[in-house]
Formats: sequence, C-alpha cells, structure tokens
Amino acid sequence: MTAAVPTISMSLPADQFAKDFGASFERFGFAMITDHGIDPALIDDAWAKAKDFFALPEEVKRAYHIPGGGGARGYTPFGTEIAKGAKEVDLKEFWHVGRDLPAGHRLAAQQPNNVWPAEIEGFRAVYDKLFAEFDRVGRQLLSGIARYLGLAPDFFDDTVLDGNSVMRLLHYPPVEAPAKGIRAEAHEDINTITLLLGAEEAGLEILDKDGSWLPVSPPRGAMAVNVGDMLQRLTNNKLPSTTHRVRNPDAGRASVARYSMPFFLHFRSDYPIETLESCIGDAHPNLYPMSITADEYLQERLREIGLKK
Repeated sequence: MTAAVPTISMSLPADQFAKDFGASFERFGFAMITDHGIDPALIDDAWAKAKDFFALPEEVKRAYHIPGGGGARGYTPFGTEIAKGAKEVDLKEFWHVGRDLPAGHRLAAQQPNNVWPAEIEGFRAVYDKLFAEFDRVGRQLLSGIARYLGLAPDFFDDTVLDGNSVMRLLHYPPVEAPAKGIRAEAHEDINTITLLLGAEEAGLEILDKDGSWLPVSPPRGAMAVNVGDMLQRLTNNKLPSTTHRVRNPDAGRASVARYSMPFFLHFRSDYPIETLESCIGDAHPNLYPMSITADEYLQERLREIGLKK
C-alpha cells in the first residue's frame, strides 16, 4: 500500500494533535492541516490580489525588484531562482512580504521593510492581515511540535519572536512545450516550518524514503505544512526537511496558471541554532556540533539558490 501524508485537524485536543502532527513530521517531514482558522474570505481576497499583481505588465512588476536584496522583499522576476544543485531555473515569479520592524530595532538590519505596489488597491491591507494570521497559526503548530519533542508548549515562542518570516505570493505561468526546467525543481526549504496555501492544484510532490514521489493535495482551504532545514538541524534530523518539487502539469492543465502562498516561518535572525539535547543519544550522535545563527544560515543558503551573490 502506498504511503500517504496524513490530513490532521487543528481542532483535536492539544496532546492528540501534537502526537499526530509530530508523527507525520517525523515520518514524512510534511502534514496536511485543516481547521487552521484563517478566514476563507481573507484567503480568497489574497488570491484575487495576487492574480491582479501578476497580470500587470512586466515593466511595472520589475519596478518593484530590488537588486542585491536577495529577493527578501518585493518582486522577483520569472527565471531567477534556481534550486541548490539544479541546472535550470524554476518556472515561476514571486512577491515577498516580510515583517516590518520599528526603526532602531536590533534586528532591523537583517529584515528590510516591505515595499508595496501602488497599482493594486488594498494590496497592503490584505497581506498585512494574512501575514499576521500565518504567524498566529505557525506559533500554534510550533507548540504542537514542542509537545511532541517533550518540550514546554511555549518553547518556540521566543525563538520566533520578531523572526525573519516571509510570505511568498507565487505565480507559475502556463507551461509551453517543450519546457526547459520545471515549475519548482526538487529542493528543501531553508526555514523552520513552511505553511502553504494553494496546493490543491496538482503538482506538489515529496520524495519518500523509498525514492518514490508522493503527491500532496490538501483539501480546499487546508494547508500543506513541512519541516525546514533549520528545524531539521535543531532536532538532529529527527524531523526531516524533505525534498519536494512542483512538477509541470499534465497536458490537459498545461495552459492553466498555478498560484500558491507559502509562509516561510523563520527563527529570529540572532537565534543560535544548537542541537536539542533531547535529540542526541548513543544511537543518534550530534550531526551539527557547531552553532550557527539563523541569519548566518539563511545568507549561506540564499547564495546557494542564486538569490544572493
């Protein structure tokens, strides 16, 4: 029988949710999450605003590209990002919304303020609200992970306070044959955990332990949630950052654009990622004896995927 990534409701009692969610993370590095509580009307409005932006003329969108910014804020043009070790760029364009910090904040140097497109009315209001909702749900999910790992439920609260999280609005245009590259080449996420809306459109797949690709297709409005490299490192690989990709569509859907909204939840920039003692033992020696801050790790990986030089 083919393995399948579980669908788990956040309405479960806290201990049961933690058990089911953590087990899915440990087995697959992924889970599908329902009942997250984000207003469907807000999500629909966000989809509409994203489509309006990506429909703008290329020269208008490129005015919001920030050279040397590593794609941290604003627009990143089609054909820019490349997966680590890949030969072809991904067939996508995207917009990044991050966390605005007040002037003089100790982490402001690592987290530039947002830019906003003047052409789309209400753009900022919608994504400011959605960012806050992703942030809220992300903290709840991290509390479940903490319980699963035998930590205090609020263990992660301080680690992500004012963290360098990023919400990405993704547009994969229709694919013309023969395609050079795929929508998103096989990769792992850099961050702590990723919360993804929009995976109902077929294409998201994860690499299972036996080398097969498993589809991840959440119910409408649900999230796909996955482990990032930072959490994998923190847990000494107990929770794996699983390779995943967005394959090109079948012929019947090649003319259909794909949109998705991942929220890359990050530790705060100065958080030292040091292996949890509870994840080290005789059978599991520490694979990451050197401490590294979240920002140092992020910058290293951004250079590997072509967003920074």
